Parts: sequence; structure tokens; C-alpha cells
Amino acid sequence: MVRDLGRISYEEGLRIQKTVLEGLVSIKRANRKHAPEARTIPLHQFLFCEHDPVFTLGRTGKENHLLLNASQLKNESISFHKTNRGGDITFHGPGQIVGYPILDMEWFFTDVHKYVRYIEEAIIRTLRDFEITGKRIPGYTGVWLDATPEKPERKICAIGIHLSRWVSMHGFAFNVNTDLHYFTKIIPCGISDTDKTVTSLKQEVNHPVSVVEVKNKLIEHFADLFAFDYELENSFSE
Repeated sequence: MVRDLGRISYEEGLRIQKTVLEGLVSIKRANRKHAPEARTIPLHQFLFCEHDPVFTLGRTGKENHLLLNASQLKNESISFHKTNRGGDITFHGPGQIVGYPILDMEWFFTDVHKYVRYIEEAIIRTLRDFEITGKRIPGYTGVWLDATPEKPERKICAIGIHLSRWVSMHGFAFNVNTDLHYFTKIIPCGISDTDKTVTSLKQEVNHPVSVVEVKNKLIEHFADLFAFDYELENSFSE
């Protein structure tokens, strides 16, 4: 099931993720009491959303990578949350596609690194649809664009996941029409290298991009990579 939650707070997104995850874990526990042919097929969910401005810090991140104090966060109407996903600090906000695949990975494969590579590959294939070449950089999770004479290497999609009993939560943040000035208020993903920065699809193609078009392409590539059929609970929203 693919669900587009629209624009919601980070807290609400986390609550929905946990509810779906707990449901999948319950099915997993119940299935262990039955023969394979009698087991319930879980309803995996792929959640799309857009968050109100928020900085989130992963479990291995450093709080000093947030460059604003509590008063400054309040003045700029940005919330801050520590979370249990992997990775360091990143930004979620308007114009960004956040994807939360809530999957029982035992129905697909049980390889965390392969799972992250598949997420990266879905983003890379989506970028290719817009005639942009995405890439991986060894040692840096996420999807990047090559340096040019005018620009350094640029991160366009951050990835941070968590698995509980092989059920996934959290996911990726793909900068589509994102206001990139928010990233100047943090050390994005804890990467302070001067030859690396952050970008968006809008910035790379020099015009706003249809979020609906990007979502459609993303889910098609995810379905192809993970070999699943899907249905939409509702229409995608900009």
C-alpha cells in the first residue's frame, strides 16, 4: 500500500510509522505459530509525506552539528528532534519528498546494506528520468551529484533507516523544490568537507519540479527494484 500523507509534522509522521511497524511486527509474531502456507501476508506500506521545517538528529549524530540554539529555533519556527534512525543531522521541510518504506524485510531480503543501496538506486533512477546523473560516494550514505568546474559534489538525497525485528522505518529525504538555506543552519549529515554541499532537483534543472511527477517515478522504481505490486490509497499531492 502506498499512502501519501501530505504535509504533516515530524511527530505525526513518526507516530504513523510506529503504528504501521507495530502492526507488521504483530503479524510476524502470529505467523511464527503457523505453517508457511497458513501465514498472513503482511500489508507493507510506503509512506510519502512533506514535513513542517524540522531538524532531526540520528542516533550516531552530534548535537553540535546543529548551529542554532533553542531560542533561534523558536524564532525561525523550526523544530528539532532526536530520533532512532541511523546517520547524523538533516533537514526536512516544504518542497522535499520524504519517503518512509515500512516493510517486513524478511519478505524481501535480510541485508541492511543491500536495502540502503536499493533506496539509493531508486533515487538514482529517478534522477536519470530528469537527465541528471546521480552517484554514490564510498563512505557517504545517500545520493550525490558529480562536481563541476562551478560546483562541488552535491548531496540531493539523505538516507537514514532503522530496523526492528527486520521491519524497516524512517527512509529518505529527497530535495525537490527545497529551500536550501535551512542547510546552512546545520552541518548536514555531519559532513563539514568544503568540497561537498547540498542541492535540490529544482536547483539542478533551474525550474520548479512537479512533486507528483517525482513521486510517481520514485514508486515505480521502488516497485521494480523490490519486485512488488502496489496500490495507491489516495492520489499523490504536490
